[in-house]
Amino acid sequence: MSRGSERRGLDEDAHYRERARRKKELVDRRIARATIDRGVLVVNTGNGKGKSSSGFGMLARSLGHGFRCGVVQFIKGSFSTGEEAFFRRFGEDLDYRVMGEGFTWETQDRERDIAAATAAWNEAARMLSDPAYDFVLLDELNIALNKDYVPLGGVLAALAGRPPRQHVVITGRGAPQALIDAADTVTEMRLVKHAFKAGIKAQHGIEL
Repeated sequence: MSRGSERRGLDEDAHYRERARRKKELVDRRIARATIDRGVLVVNTGNGKGKSSSGFGMLARSLGHGFRCGVVQFIKGSFSTGEEAFFRRFGEDLDYRVMGEGFTWETQDRERDIAAATAAWNEAARMLSDPAYDFVLLDELNIALNKDYVPLGGVLAALAGRPPRQHVVITGRGAPQALIDAADTVTEMRLVKHAFKAGIKAQHGIEL
């Protein structure tokens, strides 16, 4: 290696270390400012894949920390999923409620869909009012809100009045703006490409 190449390598190393040092200082300052310790409201929305998957990932983390958890699924219900089969193994640490009757284009009955969503919300409201639940996942509640199956005002009131340290994750496309405003963390999943549009059927472990 020539002296010039060696010097460039040393300069690049020094530049890398300096950038890392400045980044660490910035992150450390942000961590020091984050002094609030309370439950958070997370909303996953958008047309892309991964909203429920992210929610179930956080459920796994919470169970790993020994949290008492609750799940209410508002739409899924007419078919079994891998996450349901897996998470039901956790027994008393997890209260898992599948309350939906399948997608609305399958039921084709608005009154039946409203009744199912209302029953699901009653279970969700019970969990949100109970300090024994550390983490609550309301899977695809956004769809029920978007279709006016569940009153938005009641949902917002229950979220605002929940136990201070309770974490809540709400998934589903079409999250109402008022829910987005109330949330602490919001992620919008953007669809770039999906196998289904190429004629590939839903796969176990990926969609189911």
